Amino acid sequence: MNEPVTTTIDQLCANAIRALAIDAVQQANSGHPGMPLGMADAAYVLWTRFLKHNPSDPGWPNRDRFVLSAGHGSMLLYALLHLTGYDLPLEELKQFRQWGSRTPGHPEYHETPGVEMTTGPLGQGIATAVGMAIAERWLATKFNRTGFPVVDHYTYVIASDGDLMEGISHEAASLAGHLRLGKLIVLYDSNDISLVGPTKLAWSENVAERFAAYGWQVLYADGHNISSVALALAEAIADGERPSLIITRTVIGYGSPRAGSHKAHGEPLGVEGVRLTKAALGWPQEPLFYVPNEVYDHMQLAVEVGEVRQREWEAMLRRYRASYPELAAEWDLLQAGGLPDGWEAALPVFAPDPKAKGTRTASGAVLQALAPIIPGLLGGSADLHTSDFTYLEGLGSISGDHFNARNLHFGVREHAMGAILNGMALHGGIIPYGGTFLVFSDYMRPSIRLAALMGLRVVYVFTHDSIGVGEDGPTHQPVEQMVSLRAIPNLLVVRPGDANEVAMAWRLALQRTNGPTALILSRQNVPTLDRTQLGAADGVLCGGYVLRAADSPQAIIIATGSEVSIALTAAEQLAHEGIAVQVVSMPCRELFDQQEQSYRDRVLPPPVKARVVIEAGRSLGWERYVGCDGAIIGVDRFGASAPFQRLYTEFGLTAERVVAAVKEQVARHG
Repeated sequence: MNEPVTTTIDQLCANAIRALAIDAVQQANSGHPGMPLGMADAAYVLWTRFLKHNPSDPGWPNRDRFVLSAGHGSMLLYALLHLTGYDLPLEELKQFRQWGSRTPGHPEYHETPGVEMTTGPLGQGIATAVGMAIAERWLATKFNRTGFPVVDHYTYVIASDGDLMEGISHEAASLAGHLRLGKLIVLYDSNDISLVGPTKLAWSENVAERFAAYGWQVLYADGHNISSVALALAEAIADGERPSLIITRTVIGYGSPRAGSHKAHGEPLGVEGVRLTKAALGWPQEPLFYVPNEVYDHMQLAVEVGEVRQREWEAMLRRYRASYPELAAEWDLLQAGGLPDGWEAALPVFAPDPKAKGTRTASGAVLQALAPIIPGLLGGSADLHTSDFTYLEGLGSISGDHFNARNLHFGVREHAMGAILNGMALHGGIIPYGGTFLVFSDYMRPSIRLAALMGLRVVYVFTHDSIGVGEDGPTHQPVEQMVSLRAIPNLLVVRPGDANEVAMAWRLALQRTNGPTALILSRQNVPTLDRTQLGAADGVLCGGYVLRAADSPQAIIIATGSEVSIALTAAEQLAHEGIAVQVVSMPCRELFDQQEQSYRDRVLPPPVKARVVIEAGRSLGWERYVGCDGAIIGVDRFGASAPFQRLYTEFGLTAERVVAAVKEQVARHG
């Protein structure tokens, strides 16, 4: 292989990236100049010599994905996007970190053309990139045919010391090596500095040996030598069997008076620091945000090259359509994020059954029914599919040498699972889902939060939803998780009350394209309700609905999940005593709150002040539906180890207690 040549224009472009970064940070008086100064050379090489992208069409399906896992270095990315011709004018860089700009403090998906994901929480980017690489390989296996590489691209990451310290990176990198994701390449910005000082304060592991043990190819590069970086990237690409970690040795704050110091990490260089840095780089002091024309001419060749590559790919896709029309139609469907016509007809309808099944079991049945109909439905669990029923029967397991399957085994890696699901959703072409026990959703919370922030269609299957877990005891009995998840904006938390509500919950989750959905499912059996006598289960699509109506109701009982049947039993007892009660199933508070006021008033008539809620979780938040004087029967302490029937009795989750609470409410409110 001929050694790549470093030219004067290469250094000029790299320094332009540096100068834009330090000017933007200084003007904002806020930001992180150290990483852009240190990684400008390596990032320049990647973006101009290797990255396959089209700045004119940031959504081109066969583009390489680039993830800046060290999102605090966002000005590095913004400078690259601007200089290579994305729709990010210089004025936006001048508005770095300001209200309404497209250059926020950390990269945000949807906000800036060319930003593939929202990064900032360290470790999330590299873990999410694993999901992108999984999606690429799965789609390539499904759609590529000889002479037709419809899916053929790489996922590149720039990660920091901090990214690799975070536990999520260990989980995700382990799975990436196991699955042999050869098109995943990570440039590790190894500068031995973290925010408070040298990394040796808290870190002494051998990163190279760790990644080699995971099954990665480990390479080295001088991060300030363009030829060295180019050679390492070429070698990484040449190994198609293993993901690659390129340990890129750099100096944080390169060229500045703070070079090599943690003081370069997270604050502006100051007016004098900027002056001295530009002098060291041979860069003009004025004007600010100066970019030589030859830099634009050179770096914006990415537009011309990208458009040619995309046109060639589109021409190949047209030939593919002629040769494989059925596959092409499926490709179009998956790329659009669509669902097959009439797919709802595959949703099972469950007959009334007083004994019935846990809602986790019903969810498993729904998945089995939908999997053959929805080709992009892909997922698995954190080593719990025999308990959360997320395995798609007959559709095989993905492995390092077998991607023609639909079940992804995440192992006991909840942290990584959450981020990988995000990566698959961000890549496109897949509707990802992942399952674990509700209590372990805490391990996934940062990834769930990012999914909600980015508006991703991800489905979480959280089973064993309450003290109904029983004998496993309080370590496995979630009581605070539902209220915690409900606090995340743009996350729908759905706790269905019977099997048919489960089917509607899946319908809701799959139809939703602007955010994630958490299905909260029971271990214990609950009756399948007789819908000929009660409200239709499609009321779930409104978040809450009248399950058992009453003429001129004196009280309202609101319930979710396994407590819905308890509420119905209580209402029957009260009816025998002459007290008319309306029972409301409210599986999704967030969705109910989005309904028109007139609908909400029909479900919860304002004149009816006597109100009782029953839910096997923390009571916090239900006050908005029952008022300060309403009764909330919940679980406001940790659980205990015992059969679930005994626990429900001891914790007062019984029809008898609901009856007593309703009577007290009716007496109080007249």
